[in-house]
Amino acid sequence: MRRDDPQEVVAGRVGLSLSEMARVAWRAIAANPLRSALTALGVVIGVAAVVALTMVGQGTTQRVTRLLEGLGTNLLTVGPAQGGRGPGGGLVRGGGPATLPLADAYAIQEAFAGEVVGVAPVAQANFQLKYGAQNLRATVVGTWPDFAQVRNAEPDRGGFFTWEDVEARRRVAVIGYGIAQDLFGGEDPLGQRLRIAGIPFTVVGVLPDKGDQGFVSTNYQVYVPLSTYLQRLSRPEAGGAKVNTIYLQGADRDRLKDLQEHLTQFLAQRHGLWDPQSYDFSVTNQQDALESVNQTTRAMTLFLGGVAGISLLVGGIGIMNIMLVSVTERTREIGVRKALGARPQDILGQFLAESVVLSVGGGLLGVAVGLLMARFVGQAISVTPVFSPTSIVVAFFFAVVVGVFFGLYPAWRAARLDPVEALRYE
Repeated sequence: MRRDDPQEVVAGRVGLSLSEMARVAWRAIAANPLRSALTALGVVIGVAAVVALTMVGQGTTQRVTRLLEGLGTNLLTVGPAQGGRGPGGGLVRGGGPATLPLADAYAIQEAFAGEVVGVAPVAQANFQLKYGAQNLRATVVGTWPDFAQVRNAEPDRGGFFTWEDVEARRRVAVIGYGIAQDLFGGEDPLGQRLRIAGIPFTVVGVLPDKGDQGFVSTNYQVYVPLSTYLQRLSRPEAGGAKVNTIYLQGADRDRLKDLQEHLTQFLAQRHGLWDPQSYDFSVTNQQDALESVNQTTRAMTLFLGGVAGISLLVGGIGIMNIMLVSVTERTREIGVRKALGARPQDILGQFLAESVVLSVGGGLLGVAVGLLMARFVGQAISVTPVFSPTSIVVAFFFAVVVGVFFGLYPAWRAARLDPVEALRYE
């Protein structure tokens, strides 16, 4: 199409409807397809990056939430003091120095019977496991039967050991899925004798496959009665038995914060400590840890989204640049339109429509590319992206705004051209 198409010139004299304006804008853009595609590329990249990063970020947040909740619900963790500080937030820990008296677990179980539905002290260390000709090194955890409920570790084959096993100090074990596969292969582990540090234990349960939980995986852990662990595997030193961690499951999620405060005061009194800075223990709340991780993830997502948004601004600058070039190339056409009666607002609207069509087209293509990017990135990092209509609408709206904002100056410049001077332009 030539720039001075008679139909287009006549239309310029009487003004264009919105549909006609969009059609003519598209024809003008299609006249230079490669230049138009390169112009819209910045908008495509910007919108795609915002959509993909937002979806993957929200998927990461959900994954972390599921991982933490998979470690147990309404969970409080009593552990060693964190760097000499008092109780505070933090991730759920799998252990630490064995500095907590086992007597604390009994005292908590008795004092908080109405507020706590499960107490599970934990002492753990790495030991060599052996079955037949197969052997491997894994973490052995001595604990109480409540561990299965508190830490969401119910076996899918067999069962967890009982209080009778703890009291009788029986040599029974519950093994993780990975240990069952590596040591026993296709053989059923239930009822088999597994040697831990040379001591035989009977397998009474096998946990389901928990995969890679990021923080701690039960696939390569063995659980035995705490009394047996202390007697057979880790002899207590003088001063009484000590454990690494004490896990508790609160009865009411809404009162978990109050339970954390009461438990902190209770342990401080038991240990004879009054200054929080001198506490030799810490009490962490799963909800605090979860919120801390989610805040970090959200902040990172916003930051990356902001960085991606810069591509939209770069794309907007590209649109303004190419529209200025277009105004220069079509100066004579603008003069003809004005000579035939086109008003400045008609010229303004026509060039503004072209920049908006570029940004809208780039935005739509960017959304499609962003959805594909989110899928591939999610597969690469084992995260399921979360479809977010809000982020898509915001990214697309921002692309349109960029098109209007950066197309306004070239359109205004075209509208202000003097028709006489424009007709003389070669």
